[in-house]
Amino acid sequence: MLSIFETITRRLIEAWKSDSPTGKKSCFSCRCGRPVYFRNSLCLACHAPLGYEPELQQVRALTAGPRPGTCLIDGAEEDAALWKRCENFESPAGCNWLVPTEDEEPLCRSCRLNRTIPNLDDPENALWWRKIENAKRRLVAQLLSLGLPLASKVSEDPERGVMFDFLRSPEEGPRVLTGHAQGLITLNVEEADDSVREKIRHQLHEPYRTLLGHFRHEIGHYYWDRLVWDTPWLEKFRELFGDERQDYAQALKRNYEQGPPAYWQDEFISSYASVHPWEDWAETWAHYLHVVDSLDTALRFGLRGEDVEQAVEPFSVEDLYDPTVPDAERVILLINSWIQLTTVLNELARSMGQHDFYPFVMSRPVLRKMHFIQLIVKEARGGRPLFEFHK
Repeated sequence: MLSIFETITRRLIEAWKSDSPTGKKSCFSCRCGRPVYFRNSLCLACHAPLGYEPELQQVRALTAGPRPGTCLIDGAEEDAALWKRCENFESPAGCNWLVPTEDEEPLCRSCRLNRTIPNLDDPENALWWRKIENAKRRLVAQLLSLGLPLASKVSEDPERGVMFDFLRSPEEGPRVLTGHAQGLITLNVEEADDSVREKIRHQLHEPYRTLLGHFRHEIGHYYWDRLVWDTPWLEKFRELFGDERQDYAQALKRNYEQGPPAYWQDEFISSYASVHPWEDWAETWAHYLHVVDSLDTALRFGLRGEDVEQAVEPFSVEDLYDPTVPDAERVILLINSWIQLTTVLNELARSMGQHDFYPFVMSRPVLRKMHFIQLIVKEARGGRPLFEFHK
């Protein structure tokens, strides 16, 4: 199966500069032909039940299976696999993912990653948990699409898996801090309160702060441990991002006392990325996921280069971490298409009086780091080892 990166670049080559009409789209649709979306569990037009099938990576209409509590994906053969809904379907999380009936685990690929959820007796916690799970499911779906290793530290892989604690700060303190440690990602559930999150964003002078952004950043720390540490990539990482052995606590203290260096925009995707090589990796990793997922969504809804043409200075193959890799031209096509798209989306946001959709500037050093991450992702999902191509 093609990874999401190969799928996007193939569609870019076939459609981004095509002269054909944009009517042919590949967004999800119900059996009745109406569009449905990633979160949907019911078609609002024909009331067909819907479910997200993680192997197909699609939301599909469902028909009742031969046994109670089972279902078939619409249009499947008679001997096709049976599915059941995730146990969290009826919970405040409202999970619409499907689980194979032969799987003894009652939770889906996303929900089984949870170790701790907030106290649902509090209606506020229940509302926040739903928002959190909506963001986490989008993260997990993308990681599976990329072919990255992903297993539950709770029930599948205690040594190398990942798990989540969703915690609320007690009134008497201390405040729960969002972060990652040895496969455990902790999220302060108050981040799901838009007013709280916006206040923090303003206090920290951040251009962007979302639940999905938190997840993509923290999972980046997990994949650094999983894919970079103690591998041949480590020295190459240090050459590009810096030496992670420098004192992390001291680096944080320096940042909070002195702020980011004056030149940070030239080297980093965000001011926080300048704090320490670990944070530079996690911020760049999150940005890589942002770009791939957003452009994939744009293409699924039929946007083309001609629809968003802008006069921008394109990157070239020579701007990549390694210009000699076989898919270098495709990477540049992806990035330049993203820059085209975001210039228009920013103007659309401004026309509504909103913050920029894409409040970042991608420099050439950042592009090199993103390409480095792309090479690691490709190898992690079983692609050809690329060490011999590196400078």
